[in-house]
Amino acid sequence: MGNSRAKEKANKDKIVLVAVLKSKRDLAILLSENWYRVPVARLPKRRFDYLAFYQTAVFGSQGKQILYFARVLSWQIAKRRDLLSNDLKHPKANDDYYCLLVGEIKKLPSPVKNIIPRRVFFGFTTLKQLLKSKNILQLYKVAPTEQILKAGLEEAGIKAVAQYYVSVGERRYFLDFAVFCKNGGIAIECDNTKAHSGKAQREKDKIKNNFLQQQGWVVIRLTESEIISDLTGCVAKIKKAAQKLAGIVD
Repeated sequence: MGNSRAKEKANKDKIVLVAVLKSKRDLAILLSENWYRVPVARLPKRRFDYLAFYQTAVFGSQGKQILYFARVLSWQIAKRRDLLSNDLKHPKANDDYYCLLVGEIKKLPSPVKNIIPRRVFFGFTTLKQLLKSKNILQLYKVAPTEQILKAGLEEAGIKAVAQYYVSVGERRYFLDFAVFCKNGGIAIECDNTKAHSGKAQREKDKIKNNFLQQQGWVVIRLTESEIISDLTGCVAKIKKAAQKLAGIVD
């Protein structure tokens, strides 16, 4: 009995790499041939035991969620053209890819949904966390800062549009919240610690800030710790910025 429980615990502690399925063809290959491909240059270096497959918006009602997972059995390196014979003219046809061979593809008891739309890319979790999570935030143990701030804004009577897109030419960014004022707009970003602590992400944030400011937006970035420990102060900061822009549009 003791060995059985220890084995079960060890299995649940197994590392899971969340991978992305960008097309229905990739899902069909996965389900029928039990393999998934990743460019050699993009595969994370950290060891993992399982793959969980995030389906993008391309899948319609089945998109923006993780439905399937599988144990990784082995891997090999192959040219894209050898893996996908119908893509011989693809610009990356001669690139090297890891072909990850997986075992039985299992369906999660309940899907892990991307309820508050956020970009999903390679990320790590555990099998235990995967099996019990209902959404992406729970999967990565990220505090629901957007929900907390939304409640604070509503209580303060501040009208804010969640997940607002700003597009200029081919450049497109989404804002966690947009507050429209008489003399401009406020772009509010909720920076969770895990997602925004890396050097690369901080650089992306700077580029986004510059872009928004060039379009006339006032950018307010609120950290996870600020939102959790001082929600009142965060709301006050937004109110002050709105006052400088002649008040919020009714």
